[in-house]
Amino acid sequence: MSARIVFLIRVPDDRQEAFLTAYERIRHLVAGGVPGHLRDQVCQSSTDPEQWLITSEWRSLDDFTAWEATAEHRDLVRPMRENFTEARSLRFLIRAETA
Repeated sequence: MSARIVFLIRVPDDRQEAFLTAYERIRHLVAGGVPGHLRDQVCQSSTDPEQWLITSEWRSLDDFTAWEATAEHRDLVRPMRENFTEARSLRFLIRAETA
Protein backbone atom coordinates (compact mmCIF):
# COMPACT_ATOMS: atom_id res chain seq x y z
CA MET A 1 0.00 0.00 0.00
CA SER A 2 1.40 3.39 -0.95
CA ALA A 3 2.03 6.10 1.64
CA ARG A 4 1.91 9.89 1.87
CA ILE A 5 4.39 11.66 4.14
CA VAL A 6 3.49 15.19 5.23
CA PHE A 7 5.82 17.72 6.82
CA LEU A 8 4.26 20.88 8.27
CA ILE A 9 7.04 23.40 8.76
CA ARG A 10 7.72 27.05 9.49
CA VAL A 11 10.40 28.89 7.58
CA PRO A 12 11.09 32.53 8.50
CA ASP A 13 11.05 35.02 5.63
CA ASP A 14 14.81 35.56 5.79
CA ARG A 15 15.51 31.79 5.41
CA GLN A 16 13.09 30.97 2.58
CA GLU A 17 15.58 31.37 -0.26
CA ALA A 18 18.08 29.05 1.45
CA PHE A 19 15.26 26.59 2.21
CA LEU A 20 14.08 26.49 -1.41
CA THR A 21 17.64 26.14 -2.71
CA ALA A 22 18.22 23.18 -0.39
CA TYR A 23 14.86 21.64 -1.35
CA GLU A 24 15.70 21.89 -5.06
CA ARG A 25 19.01 20.10 -4.53
CA ILE A 26 17.43 17.36 -2.42
CA ARG A 27 14.33 16.65 -4.48
CA HIS A 28 16.23 15.80 -7.65
CA LEU A 29 18.56 13.44 -5.78
CA VAL A 30 15.66 11.70 -4.05
CA ALA A 31 13.53 11.48 -7.20
CA GLY A 32 16.41 10.03 -9.16
CA GLY A 33 17.72 7.48 -6.75
CA VAL A 34 15.75 6.60 -3.63
CA PRO A 35 13.90 3.29 -3.99
CA GLY A 36 10.15 3.62 -3.55
CA HIS A 37 9.94 7.41 -3.91
CA LEU A 38 7.13 8.35 -6.33
CA ARG A 39 6.65 12.13 -6.13
CA ASP A 40 6.81 15.15 -3.88
CA GLN A 41 5.57 18.73 -3.60
CA VAL A 42 6.53 21.82 -1.65
CA CYS A 43 3.72 24.29 -0.92
CA GLN A 44 3.59 27.70 0.76
CA SER A 45 0.52 28.91 2.64
CA SER A 46 -1.44 31.63 0.86
CA THR A 47 -2.39 33.20 4.21
CA ASP A 48 0.80 32.72 6.25
CA PRO A 49 3.97 32.95 4.12
CA GLU A 50 6.11 31.36 6.83
CA GLN A 51 3.98 28.19 6.85
CA TRP A 52 5.06 25.48 4.40
CA LEU A 53 3.99 21.96 3.53
CA ILE A 54 6.14 19.24 2.00
CA THR A 55 4.38 16.09 0.85
CA SER A 56 5.89 13.00 -0.66
CA GLU A 57 4.35 9.82 -1.98
CA TRP A 58 6.06 6.46 -1.58
CA ARG A 59 5.42 2.97 -2.94
CA SER A 60 5.18 1.82 0.69
CA LEU A 61 5.67 3.18 4.17
CA ASP A 62 8.52 0.69 4.56
CA ASP A 63 10.35 2.33 1.63
CA PHE A 64 10.15 5.71 3.35
CA THR A 65 11.12 4.49 6.82
CA ALA A 66 14.08 2.53 5.41
CA TRP A 67 15.39 5.65 3.67
CA GLU A 68 14.66 7.91 6.65
CA ALA A 69 16.79 5.67 8.89
CA THR A 70 19.93 6.10 6.78
CA ALA A 71 22.84 8.43 7.45
CA GLU A 72 22.51 9.53 3.81
CA HIS A 73 19.01 10.84 4.53
CA ARG A 74 20.13 12.79 7.58
CA ASP A 75 23.08 14.32 5.70
CA LEU A 76 20.99 15.15 2.64
CA VAL A 77 18.16 16.92 4.48
CA ARG A 78 20.32 18.75 7.02
CA PRO A 79 20.75 21.92 4.87
CA MET A 80 16.99 22.13 4.40
CA ARG A 81 16.13 21.44 8.06
CA GLU A 82 18.54 24.13 9.24
CA ASN A 83 16.02 26.67 7.91
CA PHE A 84 13.01 25.37 9.88
CA THR A 85 11.90 26.93 13.14
CA GLU A 86 9.16 24.30 13.61
CA ALA A 87 8.50 20.94 12.00
CA ARG A 88 5.88 18.23 12.34
CA SER A 89 5.88 14.95 10.44
CA LEU A 90 2.78 12.89 9.66
CA ARG A 91 2.51 9.53 7.87
CA PHE A 92 -0.55 8.24 6.07
CA LEU A 93 -1.41 5.08 4.16
CA ILE A 94 -3.24 5.88 0.94
CA ARG A 95 -6.53 3.99 0.99
CA ALA A 96 -8.16 5.48 -2.12
CA GLU A 97 -7.49 8.17 -4.67
CA THR A 98 -9.05 9.77 -7.71
CA ALA A 99 -6.97 9.74 -10.87
